[in-house]
Amino acid sequence: MSNSDYSTSVGSINLSNPLILASGILDENGYTMKRILTEGAAAAVTKSIGTDERNGYKPPIVAVDDPIFINAVGLPNPGINNVGEEIKIARESGKPIIGSIFGKDENEFINLAGKMEDYGVSAVELNLSCPHVKGFGSEIGGDPILVKKIVNGVKGSIKIPVWAKLSPNVTNLLDIANAASDSDALVLINTVRGMKIDIYSGKPVLSNRVGGLSGSSIKPVGIRCVYEVKSNLDIPVIGVGGIESGLDAVEYIMAGATAVQIGTAIWKYGRAVFTKVLTELNDFMDSEGYGKIEELRGIALK
Repeated sequence: MSNSDYSTSVGSINLSNPLILASGILDENGYTMKRILTEGAAAAVTKSIGTDERNGYKPPIVAVDDPIFINAVGLPNPGINNVGEEIKIARESGKPIIGSIFGKDENEFINLAGKMEDYGVSAVELNLSCPHVKGFGSEIGGDPILVKKIVNGVKGSIKIPVWAKLSPNVTNLLDIANAASDSDALVLINTVRGMKIDIYSGKPVLSNRVGGLSGSSIKPVGIRCVYEVKSNLDIPVIGVGGIESGLDAVEYIMAGATAVQIGTAIWKYGRAVFTKVLTELNDFMDSEGYGKIEELRGIALK
């Protein structure tokens, strides 16, 4: 490693490098999050947490045919009253923990955000974009009036930063981004709605039939969304979708992302993916003569 400066800030949250563990991967257990944070991640987002415990969908919940990775897990989680201890353990890392929450209306989001703040998270991430659970996620996140109401309601109820995670499964992303622009950062993107059919049984592979496509196959969509939003709004954006290498991270940062989240690549490379991406990012910056992450940010927008 060279002396390159990888540090970045998402609003008031300082990060030692731009790599964050995305919501939904190895982030329900405090010890697992803590371990990932000691192995390269600069921050971690918890699994999306709701008011009550959810079991999620019955298997099969994942369809894999690399580079295709589709999941319909169904937002399983222990409920907000049962995550405080896990967050406390993860916070022992000394790095920021972001509490991801989902709800069906403004009041539910406000209550969940308040409890996350009590648990000591550095920010809350509003899951306005889950593509496969009725009544939550993208059904709410596709309505700009609801999005604005939820973002402003949560912003007015807590003191910590609010991030809004948006869906690509909308008619006009900029309408939704504008509606969410009072948040402290936008997280782009959640998974793309998709499905896989078993041609021998003639049936959908997933028990829910439709799931969320993630991994390298959606990277161009994620980069386009970051670029489009940053071309029109002056708000920090965190890029998500298909980041498996340092060069993938560079692409997102050049599109304007302040930081990036890594999820599906952990299935492919394990926890070591954070060290892998950071090493490759370092090699690129060295070879191209960049000393700071800031020098890369948004250069494709100019």
